[in-house]
Amino acid sequence: MLGKQEIKAFLDGKKIAYEWAEHEAVYTIEDMVKLGLEDMQDVAKNLFLRDAKGKRHFLVVVREDKKVDLKRLGELIGCSRLSFASEERLEKYLGLKKGSVTPLGVLNDEDRAVEVFFDEDFCKMKKIGVHPNENTASVFLPVDELLNIIREHCNSLEIMSFL
Repeated sequence: MLGKQEIKAFLDGKKIAYEWAEHEAVYTIEDMVKLGLEDMQDVAKNLFLRDAKGKRHFLVVVREDKKVDLKRLGELIGCSRLSFASEERLEKYLGLKKGSVTPLGVLNDEDRAVEVFFDEDFCKMKKIGVHPNENTASVFLPVDELLNIIREHCNSLEIMSFL
């Protein structure tokens, strides 16, 4: 499983320009705001969800200022009743701990089972802030590079509007 040091080495190996910030553990967007890191660029809010039967798993990446209507999202993606996945599922599918959900977690998804839904508003931004698989650091990288990482790993990726 890739932790933050492995993520840093991965980004360096791909020659992706990024800014890195070590900080105390954060668990919410409010915690991030207290650190003042949101000024660096847009920070992502990441939701790890599952369908009612637990057969499909979703990583939803939205701007921190948006709310996600799970019922509406379920309808949009053709999935009955969405709910938050358990910590056990988060560990199993993305190799992450609670509070560390990030799109970079797909690099730990060896089965490419997690479907990623990405807020189209990020595509208008230069950089996005996400955790490097641990919530004691944040990495700010170009949005297109993050999308390429997800695509190259072959996880399903859909860019959509979250109102």
